Amino acid sequence: MSEIYFVRGARQLLTLRGPAEPRRGPAFGALGIIRDGALLIENGRILEVGLTRRIENLTQAQRAQEIDVTGRVVMPGFVDCHTHLVWGLPWLDDFEASIAGAHGEAVRGPASTMAVMRNSSVKRLAARTRQFLNGMVRHGTTTLEGNTGHGLDSSLKILRVQAKLHQSPLDIVSTFISAGATPAGHENWSAEYTSWMCSELLPSLQRRALARFVGLRCEEGLDREQGLRYLWAARSLGFQIKIHSSQDHAGESVRMAVEMGAASVDNLDHPTPAEVDRLADSNTVAVVLPGATFHRTHENAAARAVIDGGAAVALATNFNPGTSPTYNMQMMVALACARLKMSPAEAICAATFNAACAIRAGRTAGSLEAGKFADFVVLNASDYREIPYHFGVNLVNRTVKRGVTIYLEGKVGQQTSFT
Repeated sequence: MSEIYFVRGARQLLTLRGPAEPRRGPAFGALGIIRDGALLIENGRILEVGLTRRIENLTQAQRAQEIDVTGRVVMPGFVDCHTHLVWGLPWLDDFEASIAGAHGEAVRGPASTMAVMRNSSVKRLAARTRQFLNGMVRHGTTTLEGNTGHGLDSSLKILRVQAKLHQSPLDIVSTFISAGATPAGHENWSAEYTSWMCSELLPSLQRRALARFVGLRCEEGLDREQGLRYLWAARSLGFQIKIHSSQDHAGESVRMAVEMGAASVDNLDHPTPAEVDRLADSNTVAVVLPGATFHRTHENAAARAVIDGGAAVALATNFNPGTSPTYNMQMMVALACARLKMSPAEAICAATFNAACAIRAGRTAGSLEAGKFADFVVLNASDYREIPYHFGVNLVNRTVKRGVTIYLEGKVGQQTSFT
């Protein structure tokens, strides 16, 4: 027997209905708001979206379980399209040193992470990671991407953890990152190393279905020819491509991303006008990570120039122990408005639909439209602009994944005596 739910009375229902490709230009920030909106959901998918007075008269609505959201904002669940989900201990020594003015290399963090990853079982890492996932659910994230790193053995362990936790309850899209994965006896980005990755590593990942994306870091030491050889091999095996940029190699990052038809180029802080033009002529999404610049007090990314230049922009937390130890996408929306000069509507579009496009999930996530999964959040707010206004505040009342409520805000208890 099918499960039908009728979500009624939203003061603002943010549908983000529109074209299937990443939003840019006039379409970027068009939220498709329905006032007094409603959703009709059957077996985890959206059947109908529209005005409450229309939806309530449909035959299916008459026998549906009702969820009353009167006076609240309902919007797509956040899509966090760039995280480092699986890690060990927080880098507290490094954090304190940075406050004191230390710059450059981290103090103890990477070594502690490597040790924890090396010495922990998949089961133990999964238990810790589940705590992160629970926090993400409470803050409204319904889909995310998880990157690897920290050496080959740890990278494979990370992929196994993420596969174990996929759809429990969130959709986790895994990306294997090449840098830092060099096995013993191989020189990074030598022809021999690249041959090993193309002939042994990537086919092994493909057989085990451990990753959807293969990512490449454009950084010091990268050989362009070998990097492209690696990416073409990944594509031939059916992997999607992501490029991770660094400030010193932004130009090469954009060129490779567009040339390879990459889903995204991440951490792109200050591209030149020519690089923005190149992105604007492609469907590659520029993923901006405002949490990292906030945490490490670096110069803010030039997101406004990228948007005004016609490129598609997404937001992500870059959740990791070193530069962005937060999984709160509401805070990313607030930082995008306060620091990057994005409008609230643009920031929400970047954190939902465009973020879904950055992990090639735009046909299933990021908007509330008939046929798509019913992934949405209900907010303790009557206007979506309250998200950036109440920065650092969790406004989520309910998180729904594929039609199932996976988080519902509890009541605050009254003070009681212990005597």
